[in-house]
Amino acid sequence: MASAFAATKIFQPLNFRSNEKSIVDPAKSVPTSSFFGSAHKLRISKTSTCFPRHRRSASGAIVAVSEAVKERKSKSSSSSSNLLITKEEGLELYEDMVLGRVFEDMCAQMYYRGKMFGFVHLYNGQEAVATGFIKLLTEKDSVVSTYRDHVHALSKGVPARAVMSELFGKATGCCRGQGGSMHMFSKEHNLLGGFAFIGEGIPVATGAAFSSRYRREVLNENCEDVTVAFFGDGTCNNGQFFECLNMAALWKLPIIFVVENNLWAIGMSHLRATSDPAIWKKGPAFGMPGVHVDGMDVLKVREVAKEAIGRARRGEGPTLVECETYRFRGHSLADPDELRNPAEKAHYSSRDPIVALKKYLTENNLATEADLKAIEKKIDEVVEEAVEFADESPVPPRSQLLENVFADPKGFGIGPDGKYRCEDPKFTEGTAQV
Repeated sequence: MASAFAATKIFQPLNFRSNEKSIVDPAKSVPTSSFFGSAHKLRISKTSTCFPRHRRSASGAIVAVSEAVKERKSKSSSSSSNLLITKEEGLELYEDMVLGRVFEDMCAQMYYRGKMFGFVHLYNGQEAVATGFIKLLTEKDSVVSTYRDHVHALSKGVPARAVMSELFGKATGCCRGQGGSMHMFSKEHNLLGGFAFIGEGIPVATGAAFSSRYRREVLNENCEDVTVAFFGDGTCNNGQFFECLNMAALWKLPIIFVVENNLWAIGMSHLRATSDPAIWKKGPAFGMPGVHVDGMDVLKVREVAKEAIGRARRGEGPTLVECETYRFRGHSLADPDELRNPAEKAHYSSRDPIVALKKYLTENNLATEADLKAIEKKIDEVVEEAVEFADESPVPPRSQLLENVFADPKGFGIGPDGKYRCEDPKFTEGTAQV
């Protein structure tokens, strides 16, 4: 029985074929890449295909994403330059990543000074993922985040002062101080929320993608909007994740599922928590491309994001992208971060995505040290101004506690006397010190 099982071949649905060679050396039990799987040993089946990335070419044949990218580049220019970005694009990426890093570092300072309350989860180290995807989106495209949502909000265009004020619990925050660190939201920027419970945002993102297709195909609107759902490795064994992958593939929804695999779900190693650590494999199981990419390299993330977003806009359906990245701080600012191996942390710190982009820009003459210093100075000023603005902003009025709780806009309904209960002065007694 055992020998029969071992001889069984594994097939991927929809005749997906990859033209790329696996990065795994079959003769060894660990990948040849120094990136995949961190410093841990990771066994991968010899029959697995590492990058099943596909799109339909003009002839209708299914080809690997990497081949499609090469084909597009060869047609776009006969120049000898192999640069992946222009100077303007490079500076935009650098500014966005530096903004995320400096903002989060300032959040840590403010938290320890008692300016922020509750749990605060920082994004340090993962900037390449947010920047690589979100800076390719339009204003009308939607983003759904997790409790680690500050930088997603910034990348989507929410002003730093609005995000900082929200963290301070002030009325000038993007949610008027009612959302806090884990619940950033901005209708204006189509940021559909940070969500405290893992997996909670994926159905919301799937619904947003469904609305885009419904508007285009049923209401005959000119709608090419896509949705990007960000979530972590700890979410990928949850039921909502699988249900939404199935729904998105079934209806060919314009959504990109982005797994920010930072290898740890609080204090649980990803390699200990799942039967197959290769999350991207779950994509082909539902009939959609699954991609694994170095989430510490913004340019690699950006190339994969281009293709995935393009597929969604063309009506070719969803993509699952696993970005292997790493957080440089503990799970939250309340986490002493004593469970992770110091050698592992040092390994990923040496692959800082901002340092890597800075090196790429200077070595390829896309930016000078002066250019980058000017950006860093500008961001320092933006973040300092955001803190001053948040600190000076008023706290929400006490009456706001009763808003956005029930459908009734005034709060807790009508009392026996026919008047709004919230208008009774005694109704809010005891809330003044909350």
